[in-house]
Amino acid sequence: MPKKVKTLIKLNIPAGSATPAPPVGPALGQHGLPIMEFVKAFNDKTADKKGTILPVVITVFEDRTFSFITKQPPISEMIKKAIGRAGSQKPGKEPAGNISLEQAKKIATDKLEDLNTTDVDQAVKIVAGVARSMGVTVK
Repeated sequence: MPKKVKTLIKLNIPAGSATPAPPVGPALGQHGLPIMEFVKAFNDKTADKKGTILPVVITVFEDRTFSFITKQPPISEMIKKAIGRAGSQKPGKEPAGNISLEQAKKIATDKLEDLNTTDVDQAVKIVAGVARSMGVTVK
């Protein structure tokens, strides 16, 4: 018989460096989960991506056990890495940089499994939209 799911917790945590401090500790503590057990498992699983922010979905079961899956970094993080700096403070007024269509396509294919489309061309449009909101142009 499968375990009954109590809740899902979604967090964005730096890969390989989760700590019991907020947001991890309070989010897990309120459901009675062993915080250090999660921190250790997460850091072991994501050590190779250290420094990147990763979305994680933690499934909490009624018997106070858990499982988790990590997703690809947010598109905005991938764009920041591509341009080598943060986005614009005033998108539309101050440009933050440019990415090529090839870079946008690579970001789209890397992120495809987490998006609500299976079409790479549509995924590129999503990436272009995020880039535009950051003040980054796709050329």
